Amino acid sequence: MQAFASNWTRPYAMSNPGRPYAIADFELMTTILSALMWRKNNGSIRMITDSVGERFYRSLGLASLWDGGISHELDNIPYTIDPCTFWAAGKLYALSLVSAPCVMMDTDFIVWKDIRERVQYSELAVIHREMLSPEIYPSPDKFELSSRYSFPKEWNWDVPACNTALTYFGNEKLRLTYLKQAFDFMDAVRGRDGLIYMVFAEQRLLAMCAEASNIHIHALSTTEALFSREQQDFTHTWGFKQAMSEHPQLREAFCQKCAQRIRRDFPEYARICSRIPALRKYF
Repeated sequence: MQAFASNWTRPYAMSNPGRPYAIADFELMTTILSALMWRKNNGSIRMITDSVGERFYRSLGLASLWDGGISHELDNIPYTIDPCTFWAAGKLYALSLVSAPCVMMDTDFIVWKDIRERVQYSELAVIHREMLSPEIYPSPDKFELSSRYSFPKEWNWDVPACNTALTYFGNEKLRLTYLKQAFDFMDAVRGRDGLIYMVFAEQRLLAMCAEASNIHIHALSTTEALFSREQQDFTHTWGFKQAMSEHPQLREAFCQKCAQRIRRDFPEYARICSRIPALRKYF
């Protein structure tokens, strides 16, 4: 099963002017395990990034993580796309380069088991659905948009959003429809809220496109199950990143646990990690 991860570094550059690109140790750990575990259990994976991201990964000796290669097509994202508002736009542009069937996966998401049979008959599978809390998913009148833009009349604004940390596209027509609608929306946005516009383009819009196309959305998990102690199929660190940034002991424990897993299952990459300055102390 073909998968891709993505990393658009322009949002980092905007938030950290003049600073060289860097990734926190715990994020490097999940990036490494995400790629290696996918290859072990589910198939091939590639990294779609920009020139800054490609140089960064190659400088650390990590380019071989992605057996499908590492490339820098995200250099071509138009500068009309505001990286502060649309900080995750890179994954949508990366998706435009990969035909269905494919898996779109965040670098902070790890799949520990073989999921091929769970998605092979799906036209769309996502890790879980999200309820429409108004502070994250507001009503359409809250968006500041170009007067030339209008939402498609067939969209159902009550359908729960899709969390796209892991997304399987089995239907090529849906992939193309989703991308067109997302890009049209991003082009029309005149507001600058860094939350509501991005999650709409990435997550809510996908659910509405699927329903309008009469495509069933297969949820692989639930929010509650994904973050329970009994969870063994998936790890998503999204909600844990802030805690690790603020609490060194949590960060240390997490990185040590990741290092232990890499040493056990992928000893050749443990040697690579031991030469990376940010990870050396864990190996």
